[in-house]
Amino acid sequence: MKSPPPPPPPSPLDPQGLSDRERYQLLTSLVVPRPIGWISTRSPEGTPNLAPFSYFAALSSTPFLVGASIGARRGQPKDTLRNIRASGAFCVNICSEDLLEAMNASSAEVAAEVDEFALAGVTPVEGEAVAAPRVAEAPACLECTLFREVPLGGGANVLVIGEVRRVHLSPRLVLLPGSFLVDPWSLKPVARLGGDRYALLREIRDLPRPGVG
Repeated sequence: MKSPPPPPPPSPLDPQGLSDRERYQLLTSLVVPRPIGWISTRSPEGTPNLAPFSYFAALSSTPFLVGASIGARRGQPKDTLRNIRASGAFCVNICSEDLLEAMNASSAEVAAEVDEFALAGVTPVEGEAVAAPRVAEAPACLECTLFREVPLGGGANVLVIGEVRRVHLSPRLVLLPGSFLVDPWSLKPVARLGGDRYALLREIRDLPRPGVG
């Protein structure tokens, strides 16, 4: 016999009536796919740090800004946030399909003195414009200085806005003719879904905007 279909979700929902975990599950499974900011920093003690964040987005091209919402762990700022506050610098590495396992390995909860570059098996390279390492194997990297830190309503998360100072592009990337548009098939980006799921690039549709008239 076939299993009965699952019941429809309750709707509408008042977010205030949900637990923190339920709101997280709902948000991260509806706002998909999300780009991953694989952020690398260095601690004041000199330890390289590397961790992925899927609350990540492009914010502005002029000024050249990206942002990541960074939460807390057991009531304390995550190592990434502490390091950014101390140094004012970080790198955003783009995760490609071949780096998915390494990126996931770097998400482990480990002590601050653990080098996640070594844990993930990737190579740190010193930034050219900022005091933070980048992932040598990443297809692209944005070297950033801290532009602004925005508290998000007194909750655990803080929006960190970085101004891009250098852009590193792998020789394997392809720019579309006459532009700085990176061919997505050469980038092969990874995106986050809900839970432990990730999305890989499988189909692209070209859809020009309608003309103004």
